[in-house]
Amino acid sequence: MTEVIIRTADIQLDQFLKLAGAVATGGEVKHLIEEGRLRVNDRVETARRRKLRIGDRVTLDDGAEGKVYQVAGKG
Repeated sequence: MTEVIIRTADIQLDQFLKLAGAVATGGEVKHLIEEGRLRVNDRVETARRRKLRIGDRVTLDDGAEGKVYQVAGKG
């Protein structure tokens, strides 16, 4: 699991994945959602602008092995 620190109370899913380095563009997030390859807190996600909060977990199924990112706050 990779922790990704945000400096605000929440962040949009697409922005979070770009910050984490998991995708380069919001279009990539759209395709991942359409293919059912993104989960937030173990639920398949359907909205790329979903608000994430500290403690949320995002799982990206990249075909080989899932990558897990956790939203972390500046501590």
